[in-house]
Amino acid sequence: MASLQIGDSRIGRGSPVYVVAEIGINHNGDVNIAKQLIDAAVDAGCNAVKFQKRTPDACVPQKQKMQRRDTPWGRMTYIDYRHRMEFGTRAYTEIDRYCRKKKMAWFASCWDMESLAFMDQFETPCYKVASACLTDDTLLEGMCRKNKPVVLSTGMSTMEQIRRAVNLLDENNLLMVHTTSSYQFNPDEVNLRVIDSFRREFGCPVGYSGHEIGYAPTLAAVAIGAVFVERHITLDRSMWGSDHPISLDPDQLKNMVADIRIIERAMGSGVKQVYDSERIASEKLRNCRVVSG
Repeated sequence: MASLQIGDSRIGRGSPVYVVAEIGINHNGDVNIAKQLIDAAVDAGCNAVKFQKRTPDACVPQKQKMQRRDTPWGRMTYIDYRHRMEFGTRAYTEIDRYCRKKKMAWFASCWDMESLAFMDQFETPCYKVASACLTDDTLLEGMCRKNKPVVLSTGMSTMEQIRRAVNLLDENNLLMVHTTSSYQFNPDEVNLRVIDSFRREFGCPVGYSGHEIGYAPTLAAVAIGAVFVERHITLDRSMWGSDHPISLDPDQLKNMVADIRIIERAMGSGVKQVYDSERIASEKLRNCRVVSG
């Protein structure tokens, strides 16, 4: 399986799992909340944080724009809410400066061509294709022309759609991410064996993005070979917003990263051997002579 360089990190078999804390829109439009989430990612030992960048007028379906909803800022149209949540140049400049100070890599999923162009002003190490954008040929081709690594999420997509997307991208600069785009956790729909299927067919590094409650499937994904992990994070799962309930709080994030590092060490070489620590047990517990050779 090929490996891929993202910033200072090599991603692939034999390298530490690259852990991304997805802030997404869980900053609720507040840069100070974003900074606290960056701090949580730093404290947990994550490799990067990820945001979502949209141009609301381009991304929000016409039929949804004027629908009204209750928000922390009062009742407003959905399009006004999306504008209220979106960070612009000033906010991302502050985030970029803060991440540099904290030595934390950051990048964003770009949902449209204008957002892709927007990100050019920052030296992010890669681009992310959100699952919802996998069928946007123009966007994928635009990302490919940037000559940076592309992280491709594959939720809500058929194999035919995924193959088409891969063909539009540079397979030598691609990391695929298995995910199920359901925010109602159902273990029967996680389907972790897709990680192996992607690895066999496409030959590129493969990761996992989970939306489960807790992180047991995430650890299982690492154990079967996921080299990249992405999970939503929040300061408090009870906060207002659709992504908070399926996110990890700071303590959960820290515990998950620690468990991933244990799993990496526990996987071993695959060569059966008797460890010195076992010889003590052998001398104590075995009654028969151990035959060597």
